[in-house]
Amino acid sequence: MTLSKDERLKALTKRLKEAPGPIAGDDLAKAFDVSRQVIVQDISLLRAKDVPIVSTNRGYYIESSKGYRRVFKCQHRDDQITDELNLIVDLGATCEDVFVEHRFYGKISARLDVKSRKDVKNFMDNIYNSVSRPLKNITNGYHFHTVYADDEETLDEVGDMLEEKGFLVK
Repeated sequence: MTLSKDERLKALTKRLKEAPGPIAGDDLAKAFDVSRQVIVQDISLLRAKDVPIVSTNRGYYIESSKGYRRVFKCQHRDDQITDELNLIVDLGATCEDVFVEHRFYGKISARLDVKSRKDVKNFMDNIYNSVSRPLKNITNGYHFHTVYADDEETLDEVGDMLEEKGFLVK
């Protein structure tokens, strides 16, 4: 049975809300028996209706409004990235993004959605197996992370540990 566009948009929203993690665009296309391009267009339409859909390299998901977020300003060497990210996820938080404030280009950001040590390993493998370098390197190591947690206490712990390790910039 083929769904109308409105029915598909409702079903797509429901599926993304109920998913335990990101869903690949190809998987959504197969599930709704449409092309990948139709899914991309549907995602754009839903975003225009203020549905908080996030795109990652692992797929799409709807950003939860539950929980708390805090931005941390950090600085460290490349060989400390794994330690920084593991510290965050080991405390039960998610590193949602990394961004820099460049003097000429303004804010430059990248979505990370790192929730586990496995995600940290995959991210680091991607960094080291490509010609790209960490975003922080264009601002002498200074960068920001938006960190998500279920409670403020976890964010306090993240801040304390980042400071203890010397990663946090005041």
